[in-house]
Amino acid sequence: MLKNKLNLYFDAKNLSGFTFKIFQKLVSSQFTSLLKNKIERMSDKATLKIDGQEYEFPLITGTENETAIDVKALRAATGGVITIDPGYKNTGSCKSAITFLNGEEGILRYRGYSIEELADKASFLEVAYLLIFGELPTAEQLEKFHTDIKSKSIVDEDVKKIIDAFPKNAHPMGILSSLTSALVAFNPSSVNVDSDEEMYNAIVKIMGKFPVLVAWAMRKIEGMPLNYGSKSLGYVENVMKMMFEKPNEDYEINPIVKSALDKLLILHADHEQNCSTSTVRIVGSSHAGLFASLSAGISALWGPLHGGANQAVLEMLEAIKEDGGDTKKYMAKAKDKNDPFRLMGFGHRVYKNFDPRARIIKKAADEVLNDLGIDDPILDIAKGLEQEALNDPYFVERKLYPNVDFYSGIIYRAMGIPVEMFTVMFALGRLPGWIAQWREMRLGKEPIGRPRQIYTGENLRAFKTINNR
Repeated sequence: MLKNKLNLYFDAKNLSGFTFKIFQKLVSSQFTSLLKNKIERMSDKATLKIDGQEYEFPLITGTENETAIDVKALRAATGGVITIDPGYKNTGSCKSAITFLNGEEGILRYRGYSIEELADKASFLEVAYLLIFGELPTAEQLEKFHTDIKSKSIVDEDVKKIIDAFPKNAHPMGILSSLTSALVAFNPSSVNVDSDEEMYNAIVKIMGKFPVLVAWAMRKIEGMPLNYGSKSLGYVENVMKMMFEKPNEDYEINPIVKSALDKLLILHADHEQNCSTSTVRIVGSSHAGLFASLSAGISALWGPLHGGANQAVLEMLEAIKEDGGDTKKYMAKAKDKNDPFRLMGFGHRVYKNFDPRARIIKKAADEVLNDLGIDDPILDIAKGLEQEALNDPYFVERKLYPNVDFYSGIIYRAMGIPVEMFTVMFALGRLPGWIAQWREMRLGKEPIGRPRQIYTGENLRAFKTINNR
């Protein structure tokens, strides 16, 4: 009914003699006002003037009132003019209904739910279902989702041969990316994205196998035998068991550590169109399969400016320790514009206020450290930097607060996870977000990604034979 009325208004709006007053008699004044505002917003245009000629382009408004200029017709309309935006900081690559992020106000929501409420009340598997399928699961849906994931959690034995070929000092992100890509060889049939059943099976398959690959990557570098989880355990509990269980003793789940890990995975589950997520979408836009697209995302996440940031935090803390552990000295270096030292884990590329995820995970970090009672000079240095940054006017005025990478590194270290595994844990948390974004992109029939460029090379030159060069 709503759709019919909407179409009627659009059609009637252009008929001569059909007045707004007459239309009001057909529908309620409240509905009419809503449509009028909607039409006015949709009819807004941006005007671009080039060499005295004006071109109009439509404005697109999202549900949170974000506005974009639709320039897809710019090149055709102007005979070759394009926009340029290095790093795509002001370019929207897609429309998405998954994650809303407002960096100025420190807001992060998954499918309309605040990150604070999800971290406090939901499990990671519930959030994964929410991101991928759009709604929080019922008890029956969650149970089926978990059961189906566990049924797909066995990895082909030949994958172990691939792991054996890696040297022990291989970076686990390289191992994880390779193994994820290798899953394509063991699952060669392409997914029919128009089939709900095939799409669902591909999703539960990667959700089941990925934690195994994560645990095996860590056990490989630590020289531990490769293992599996248990059907009696939850998703996050199985991750812990596979990572930490020793062959000569039973592994007991620490509920405080489990809760912190659950929260960490939720906080990392999605973050709008970041580098790795954009990579997953653009690779998938070529109709590359889910596993291949995820492998590309893992490689993008590996960089120290993205997922490797929490590893960089611990490496910085190690360097400060080796230099005597004087936090005041390094805070002064961070404020010195002429000093190349960079304080890792403070401030954020998107959040211009306090990172909302950092508020949540700071509390979890305090709980883990108090429960485990770890005496670690590295963690003492981290606490010292945190306190000084939170109280130093220089950092407070610039809103350079500790971010989620700062606290996640502290928790992972306290849990006994090697530094080089930190980004792998990030990838485990980001998995459902990548899946959701890939699924949305494929179901939305988005065109293949193909950015333009501004050429700055040589003009046409005549070829010279090698004797004349």
